[in-house]
Amino acid sequence: MAAAARGAVARTPLLLHPPHHRRLLAQVPCGRGDSQRMGRRIIGAGSRDTKRRVGVRVFARYTQAQDFSTRLQDRADELPKLVEDLLQTSISTGPRGAFRMAQGIQAVLGVGGEWLNDFSKIANTSAGIPAQMRLGLLSPLYLRRLFERMGATYIKLGQFIASAPTLFPAEYVEEFQNCFDKAPAVPYNEIESILREELQQPLDSVYEYIDPVPIASASIAQVHGARLKSSQKDVVIKVLKPGIEDTLVADLNFIYVVARILEFLNPEIQRTSLVGIVKDIKESMLEEVDFRKEATNIEAFQRYIEAMGFDRQAKAPFVYRHCSTKRVLTMERLYGGPLTDLDSIRSLVPDPELTLVTALNVWFGSLISCESFHADVHAGNLWLLRDGRIGFLDFGIVGRISPRTWAAMEVFLASFATEDYDAMASALSEMGATGKDINVNEFAKDLEKIFSSIQDLDTEVIVATARTPDATAVSANVVVDERQMNALFLDLVRVSESYGLKFPREFALLMKQLLYFDRYTRLLAPSMNMLRDERVNISSRQQTRRVDRF
Repeated sequence: MAAAARGAVARTPLLLHPPHHRRLLAQVPCGRGDSQRMGRRIIGAGSRDTKRRVGVRVFARYTQAQDFSTRLQDRADELPKLVEDLLQTSISTGPRGAFRMAQGIQAVLGVGGEWLNDFSKIANTSAGIPAQMRLGLLSPLYLRRLFERMGATYIKLGQFIASAPTLFPAEYVEEFQNCFDKAPAVPYNEIESILREELQQPLDSVYEYIDPVPIASASIAQVHGARLKSSQKDVVIKVLKPGIEDTLVADLNFIYVVARILEFLNPEIQRTSLVGIVKDIKESMLEEVDFRKEATNIEAFQRYIEAMGFDRQAKAPFVYRHCSTKRVLTMERLYGGPLTDLDSIRSLVPDPELTLVTALNVWFGSLISCESFHADVHAGNLWLLRDGRIGFLDFGIVGRISPRTWAAMEVFLASFATEDYDAMASALSEMGATGKDINVNEFAKDLEKIFSSIQDLDTEVIVATARTPDATAVSANVVVDERQMNALFLDLVRVSESYGLKFPREFALLMKQLLYFDRYTRLLAPSMNMLRDERVNISSRQQTRRVDRF
């Protein structure tokens, strides 16, 4: 009966049922005929069978309560540590926590209203209730909408989910690909106040001018064009939006508290390292709002470029430290266009294919010889500059790869290029953490099925023609189907997990960047195999070994 009750509730959202309906559901089994008969017995209320069933139900509930009580007693020694941890977290959160709680309730009510409205449209149809609707606000779609309403922290959390298919269910990873990081611009007078507070000097002594209209505005920061007064250099100023850091701390502390309580109440959850995952997310997000860390990442990448002799081929923006702080990042403004703008590329360099080879060599080299690698090389962050060099922009998301993972990754890439699926299966088995013996032959066959479909991915090249008084301008762009790219990677993760493999998150970051480069290859060098081309240096034997300092 307890199982039947749980099954009945699981298939229908609790929001639909007032308390007296939920009591009836707890008494009615799942089978249709049994349901009708049991309904009559409940109404009669004098049946011995009913009394036996009630007795079993009460005993089951008593046993469950007793088990729960026993678990709490077993963990009583950990209670003081939990209480101390929660108190410290609450103190560090401060009054901002109550304000965020009110905003959270408002967001839940808003998305809950959307769910009820959508549910009412389909509740009476013959098609039945979709699985997503049955999960209520915990369904991927409505949870993503809730995250977007909750703002910066949850948008970043959604992007973390989207980039970590090894940690989260596939349907959530797929849905959170649509978690867009766009936000209304903050009024310029607020940005100006932050600049004055951070730089501690009159703005007209630092900048010749600042464009009050932002170049871009995201959930965490906003970017303005400007010119330095001393050197007359064009720059961009990245400014942390007001109140963002306090909001992040309050939100992440709340998520941490929930994780700690869940692990305390249910030791099984501790095996999933939930608190550890939350700590990693918190560390990663707080790094992203400390622009001193991003400045360090940019400077490390530029040192790598110079040390490897790539300075005539690639560039990262110069950081102006005298007007950069934790909340303000002033960088050299780079001019150029994305690697998907074929028309602009052809106007700047004679051989677009060679440009791609350069970008690949600089990026692959950073995996081995730089402190971190650029982990977000989408078209907005990888440009061909006006002087013909490759420009790497926005170092808010970087990755660090362990020697063990890279050694396995080298074998994986080599086997992928030669379609040696046995070697690929061995490499992935070496990279993934597992306690089981892997059937490499079967794993290789499954991998072949996945990667044989990569050639079928849709890559559409759009050619646009615009007539001008003296010429006809032709530009081309590549339309990347992000859903197909992510579906391919999710298939790889899903099959690997069926063999007991769990990959480190850096593997997911690496694979996503490789899929971006695959798209650039299809546009700029359609006949080139980027993993087999002799001009592309992938192996660590072809690169200088990693150095700690340049």
